[in-house]
Amino acid sequence: MDISTLLGLVVGIAVIVLGLVSSGDVSVYTGKDSIMSMVIVLGGAIGAVFVGYPKSKSLKIFQVILSTVQEPKLDYIDAIRTLVSFSEKARREGLLSLEGDISELKDPFMQKGIQLIVDGTDPDLLKSMMEIEIDLLDADLTMNGKMLESAGAYAPAFGMLGTVMGLIAMLQALNNPDALGPAMAVALITTFFGSLFANVFFLPMGEKLGLRKDTFVMHRQMILEGVLSIQAGDNPRLLEEKLKTFLPADARKTYEAASPSKE
Repeated sequence: MDISTLLGLVVGIAVIVLGLVSSGDVSVYTGKDSIMSMVIVLGGAIGAVFVGYPKSKSLKIFQVILSTVQEPKLDYIDAIRTLVSFSEKARREGLLSLEGDISELKDPFMQKGIQLIVDGTDPDLLKSMMEIEIDLLDADLTMNGKMLESAGAYAPAFGMLGTVMGLIAMLQALNNPDALGPAMAVALITTFFGSLFANVFFLPMGEKLGLRKDTFVMHRQMILEGVLSIQAGDNPRLLEEKLKTFLPADARKTYEAASPSKE
C-alpha cells in the first residue's frame, strides 16, 4: 500500500468534513439530491473519459485509480547487484554462461535484455529494441496519468452542468419564495462535488501517476545501461559506479552502506 496516497485522501476528506460540520446543517450533503449530484459528476466525468480515450485504456480506469494506492514494486538496489553480478560472471566465463540464470530473473525487461545478449544480438539492434519497449511503457503510463487528469478537468464542468440544471428547476418555483433558499443550496451541491472529486481524487492521483512514470522509465533505462555494459565487457566496478548514478541520494547511501566492497 502507498501510505502517502491513503494519508493524503484521509487528510483531505477529514478537513472537508470538518468544514462541513462546523458550517452547520450537513443534511443537504447527505440527502437524495446529493446522491444524484455525485452521480452526475462521476458518471459525466467517467463517461467523458470513455469518449476521449481508447476502449482498451478507458475500460481500465478503475484499475488505474486503484493503482495509485499500491506501492510500485521497483528495487533499484537489487537490480544493480544483479547486473554487477552478471557482469562479473560474464567477464570470467563468457556471455553464454548467463543463459542458465535468465529464468531466475524476476524482471521481464532485464530477462529480455540478458536473453538478447546470450543470443548474440547486435548491440545497436539490442539498444533499439529495448528503447522501443521503454518508449511504449512511457506512453502507456503517461496516458494513465492524463486519463485521471482529464477526469479531474471534466468533474467541475459536470458539476457546473448539474448546478445549471438545479437553477433551472429553482426558477420554475419562483412563485414560492420560501423554497428558493433550499433550492439554491441543492443546485450548488453539484458544483461542490465536482470540485471535491477533481481536487481531492482525480487531479492528485493523475499527478502521482505522472511522477511514478518517471520512476519506472528511469528504472528501465538503468537496466538498459547495465545490459549494454555487460555486452560490451565493461569493468564490473565501473558498471556499478555508472548504475549508482541512477539512485537517489538516500538510496545511494543505503546501497553503499550494504555493499561488501565498503566493509
